[in-house]
Amino acid sequence: MEVYLDNSATTQVTEGVRDKMVKVLYEDYGNPSSMHLLGVKAENYMKESASIIAECLKVEPKELIFTSGGTESNNLAIIGTALANKRRGNHIITTQIEHPSVHQPLAFLEENGFEISFLPVDRTGKIIKEKLYDLIKEETLLVSIMYVNNEIGAVQDIEEIASELKRRKKDILIHVDAVQAFGKYHIYPKRMGIDLLTFSGHKIHGPKGSGVLYVNEKVKLNPLMFGGGHQRGLRSGTENVPAIAGVGQAVSELYTDFEEKIDRMYELKQYFLREISGLPDVTINGLPEECTDAFEMEQIKKTAPHIMSVSFGGVRSEVLLHALEEKGIYVSAGSACSSHHPQPSVTLTAIGLPKNLMDSTLRFSMSDRTTREEIDYTLEQIKKLLPVLRRYTRK
Repeated sequence: MEVYLDNSATTQVTEGVRDKMVKVLYEDYGNPSSMHLLGVKAENYMKESASIIAECLKVEPKELIFTSGGTESNNLAIIGTALANKRRGNHIITTQIEHPSVHQPLAFLEENGFEISFLPVDRTGKIIKEKLYDLIKEETLLVSIMYVNNEIGAVQDIEEIASELKRRKKDILIHVDAVQAFGKYHIYPKRMGIDLLTFSGHKIHGPKGSGVLYVNEKVKLNPLMFGGGHQRGLRSGTENVPAIAGVGQAVSELYTDFEEKIDRMYELKQYFLREISGLPDVTINGLPEECTDAFEMEQIKKTAPHIMSVSFGGVRSEVLLHALEEKGIYVSAGSACSSHHPQPSVTLTAIGLPKNLMDSTLRFSMSDRTTREEIDYTLEQIKKLLPVLRRYTRK
């Protein structure tokens, strides 16, 4: 049996996405900047995707920029906004648990004269709101906060935070990395006070190499790529039409039977956590303080529906990961985006997880295609493997 529980790293494209992309790649392969029929067809695919995504977010199509993924979108949002608005202020606030594609652009800006403040989180991964509000000053230009943490599934109260930030400083700009949240929540940037929002196609059953950045039309943004002036001069380069068509198709399918999909994932998450918590020396990360051993659904729903972070004392994460792989089960030892640069997890460090448990942590991440049978098989194999691996480790 093959079980894929690494959906926070990437997802399988749907049949609809595959078929749409094949048609664009093979039949309607024109350059959208060309004036002939094939070019017009290609441009229409872009317009169709923009319309689908804009309707989903309740924004205008002209407020969307197609990119190569979450990393490029975050870089463009942060660096582009900072450079375009530096006369308004040079102070940016973020959290200690952001993705590297947020932290690294901020490090670049810090080297170039910007002041960056890093906000701590509690042991569940939630930001300490009063500390955020206390950091605001006249020079504060931008606040960047991820909606859902990619390692432990902590969910921030984005709408409440945005409202309070704008009450305290009307012209403050708010960027939200929604890569792990889009498709799991209804997100309406204008209603929620979000000025810039990032999501990635390959996390929602779309293709790799596809991403979207929403930029409120009132926000000034400097481009990071220069050339032919594509996408209103904000992202030059011939557009990746197959990927754009693919992400549009993925979004069109995403919110069909949405509530049922999310409820089923939460039910599987609750079941998995109840079962796994009964094993010796197991720590579940990122749950609310009020969550008890019963794992009440009310508490589970304060976290993301698809991400489960579990530390298995006495077993190195890589050892258990590969043992599960031999049984056809695919999971992650952390964020796939930074796995080639091993270092202590910034998220697990920020929530105060002991070093020995950091080295023993796996992330299980589901999609709406995950089944009860797959979860049962995974639990069965973990229960068999843990005692053996722990005996081996002690020797």
